[in-house]
Amino acid sequence: MRNASLASVVTLTVLLIGRSVSVVAQQPLAVFKSTVAVVPISVVVHDSHGHVVTSLTSRDFEILDKGEPRRIIDFQAERNSPVTIAMLIDTSGSMRVSSKFELAREVVKQLACGLEDGRDEVSLFTFDSTLRVQQPFTPHPTSLDTALEGAEPFGMTSLYDAVAETAKRLADRGAARRAILVLTDGIDTGSALSASEVSGLASSIDVPVYVVATVAPIDRAMANDRADAAGKSSDGDLRDLALWTGGEVHWVTGVGEAVTQARAIISELRQTYVITVESATEPEWRPIDVRVRDRRHLAIRARSGYFSR
Repeated sequence: MRNASLASVVTLTVLLIGRSVSVVAQQPLAVFKSTVAVVPISVVVHDSHGHVVTSLTSRDFEILDKGEPRRIIDFQAERNSPVTIAMLIDTSGSMRVSSKFELAREVVKQLACGLEDGRDEVSLFTFDSTLRVQQPFTPHPTSLDTALEGAEPFGMTSLYDAVAETAKRLADRGAARRAILVLTDGIDTGSALSASEVSGLASSIDVPVYVVATVAPIDRAMANDRADAAGKSSDGDLRDLALWTGGEVHWVTGVGEAVTQARAIISELRQTYVITVESATEPEWRPIDVRVRDRRHLAIRARSGYFSR
């Protein structure tokens, strides 16, 4: 009798546990979101002598998102970081004049020499009216030695379109310090997109565009005049494209300048601050203003904004 009672209690307990488990299983599980949308901002700071400033901390920076202060949630300031560079070489017909294409080859060579095998990443694209992949992304910069073999300048120049397409491909790379380096004579004759449209795309994914304008010394003043004329348009020009994305334009008229500018660009990328803030929730274009507190003599370059989702 005692054993029968004990068996009944055990059976009842099992049934109750089973029913409890069944009820719990039918309840919807609570879902907790542990992440928020964030906006990384690559920032380059120079002093009044043009030297890169590397001693700043997160407390020195102020980020305004559409005029509203944003709290910095992550800050990276490594001084010798690996970089990812997408090189974009103009092979349109105008590059045949005054050995511009040979000068572009020299810049490619010098940049490859400044990258570290197995640590940095580089790719090479050429363009005229279309974009072509000469060397996919690789951690071996020496692969660029033969990447331009057989390339001959010909055709129209769809410069802005090529930058936009390259920016999309670079967006898939996970590197914090990445950039597009364009080697061109600065003449666009066939793009469907404008400089402002391309800068919006590149800025939205935090890809600065560095332009190395390869021109003969006699043509440099003329190139500046063309850029000034184009800059009067609301669509902007090549210099605006670089500025709005946090990049810069370098003029190169000889091998010596090619070496200097190639080294300067790589050094600058390695010392870029990467500041992360929380994204806005409204789906719109959000202008960004990066400031350094109490240091008015410093020059700051960063992307002009982002698209929130």
